[in-house]
Amino acid sequence: MVLRYSILGDDLQVLEVQLAPGESIRSEAGAMLFMDDGIEMSASTGGIIKGFKRALAGDGLFITEFTNRSDDMKRIAFSAPFPGKILPLDLDDLDGQLLCQRGAFLCGESGVEIEVAFTKRLGAGFFGGEGFILQRLKGSGKVFIHAGGALMSRDLGAGEAISVDTGCLVAFSSDVDYDIRFVGGVRNALFGGEGLFLARLRGPGRVYLQSLPLSRLADRILQGRVVSSSSNTD
Repeated sequence: MVLRYSILGDDLQVLEVQLAPGESIRSEAGAMLFMDDGIEMSASTGGIIKGFKRALAGDGLFITEFTNRSDDMKRIAFSAPFPGKILPLDLDDLDGQLLCQRGAFLCGESGVEIEVAFTKRLGAGFFGGEGFILQRLKGSGKVFIHAGGALMSRDLGAGEAISVDTGCLVAFSSDVDYDIRFVGGVRNALFGGEGLFLARLRGPGRVYLQSLPLSRLADRILQGRVVSSSSNTD
């Protein structure tokens, strides 16, 4: 059965899903906006080991599953956690796997499992901006991830590589090679404004990027508060 859904809004988007009788969708705890009567909500770890692995990846211990227990079509909606875009993807078109930054997963069909994925190289783990662990979305069906700001994708050919600000990397297909590259030079480190490390992604495969990672947005808000406090003091 094809999942029926619509994405509403522009920069503060909402995902609305129509569930047929007996159909289910799962999300991280706290993502649900509203649901019709007749939809049953149940939270579980999906197994204590899987739950602790998700917590280790920076997500909640529990996954919430919503099932339509009525005899009619019902609606449920999920909201994005900060300004940006909701991206629908089909794992069946991605060989059943997608790697993404922790916190990018919004919700997915019941056939989607959320696991942790250790990066291939220690450099990517220690200096990747999002820690040693990535999320692996695995299984079949539709999955929805969230990107901050504007969203773009790149299809990399075999051997083609790009360097990306670590916070701007949202997700990539499992066939993409991922590592961290040190930005050499004292001037680059002190005045480049891009940090000491960049993510290096080599094809073949698809890469999804975001223009406004949450960390960058939070830094600007904090800077604004500091400037405002200084002005008020003066």
